[in-house]
Order: sequence, then C-alpha cells, then structure tokens
Amino acid sequence: MQSFLTTVLLLFFCFDILGALGDVGSATSYGPPYLPTQCHGNDQGQFPSDGFFAAVSDGLWDNGAACDRRYQLRCISGPNRPCKGGVIIVKVVDHCRGNPCPAAMAMSTKAFNDISKFPNVKINIEYAQ
Repeated sequence: MQSFLTTVLLLFFCFDILGALGDVGSATSYGPPYLPTQCHGNDQGQFPSDGFFAAVSDGLWDNGAACDRRYQLRCISGPNRPCKGGVIIVKVVDHCRGNPCPAAMAMSTKAFNDISKFPNVKINIEYAQ
C-alpha cells in the first residue's frame, strides 16, 4: 500500500511540474498599423478588447492554424533586467511581418509594455498555449 501511495504521489508531482513548464522564446514589440493581418484581414473585431495580441514567427504560425490561439506568457529575462513580473495572455492575430522574424512573438505595444520596463528591447519569454 505504501509503494502505491508513493507511486501516486510521484506521478502527481511529475505531472504537476511538467504541466507548469512552457516553451522558451524571445519577444519584441510592434506598433501600428496593425491592419491588415494574415488572420482576418481588415476586420477590427479580431483584436481583443484588452489590446493584448501578437504576431508569431514561422515556428508558431503553423501555416495559419495559429490564428486566434491564445498564449499565456511571462518575461523571464533580457538586457538590463526588463521584466516587470506577472503573466499575460495574448491572442495571435498575425504572422510576423519581418523576414526573418526578429523573435518568436512580436507583441502589441500594449501587451509588451505590460511585461517589460523597456519598449524597444528583445526579451526572453516563457509561454504556453
């Protein structure tokens, strides 16, 4: 019985830790004009009311399947300790416009400013869908 409980607790611990980990990538900010997007063209309704949205790189774009996905993310590091702390959720509305994309995510100015003290830096983020 004790080995069963130990196994159950170990499995619970492992799944709890694995569920907390996300992918690590980089993020930058991008400003207007935000339209048109590759997800929904000129439709203003695609943007979340909180202004937290992002364009994603090829690795996340998934041939357009990324449209409307939401990612929970947090700043984990960058030059001059830019992270404010906290977690935000962004909605994917576009494919990165740069070629190559400068980061895994190019976040709206509002979203980026919520997690970074500095607007024009590249930060490292942890994110999960």
